[in-house]
Amino acid sequence: MRKAKPKKRQVLPDPVFGDVKVTKFVNHLMYDGKKNTAFEIFYSALETVKAKLPNEEKSALEIWKAALDNITPQVEVKSRRVGGATFQVPIEIRPDRKESICMKNLIIYARKRGGKTMSDKLSAEIVDAFNNQGGAFKRKEDMHRMAEANRAFAHFRF
Repeated sequence: MRKAKPKKRQVLPDPVFGDVKVTKFVNHLMYDGKKNTAFEIFYSALETVKAKLPNEEKSALEIWKAALDNITPQVEVKSRRVGGATFQVPIEIRPDRKESICMKNLIIYARKRGGKTMSDKLSAEIVDAFNNQGGAFKRKEDMHRMAEANRAFAHFRF
């Protein structure tokens, strides 16, 4: 590469929980630089999650982290052209990309959901992901199924 790699920016922890992961999630959730609005949506979604799962001994933040773990993919497929043919080659995902993919999937499927407010939709998707169901979990399962089906082409990765 001709140019130097850009420096990774440091993400500051969020004001309520003091967690960097929460800020990263809110950054993905944010539209048009409206970070305060995104934080309000996220925190109200966590309150709704706690109300929906009252008999759960975990806190709302732990439920959200468990939901993210449930929808984090381990492998993905990438297209590789080999001798005029295109193969879907399964590749393991880097940890930072895993985190980014699971957060984006959770937000995308929350936005597609039916519901009144974004915080309601997000809380419903978090509860579904926590219970190993919902759109984001199905997306992870589909990614794993595609990688398993194309395992024969794994020797093309480089």
